[in-house]
Amino acid sequence: MHEVSYSYLQNHPELLVFVRYNPVWYRYLSRDPNKLEELEKEAKRFYGKTFTKRLEKMNNQVQMITMLMQFAGAMKD
Repeated sequence: MHEVSYSYLQNHPELLVFVRYNPVWYRYLSRDPNKLEELEKEAKRFYGKTFTKRLEKMNNQVQMITMLMQFAGAMKD
């Protein structure tokens, strides 16, 4: 792996863990160190940090709170 790619991964431990879980990225970065942006995008998808995943997670939390409030209201009656 190129020194630039390796030092970048050392400075971003979350990406380093992602590469360890997906060893094919060692090959990609060895052949083309400019794929760091693509690596970051894939890691965001892997960790669920994309906008759509965050929105989905927030929506699920709101649904859970609504359901708990309805349950609490039913218990009150």
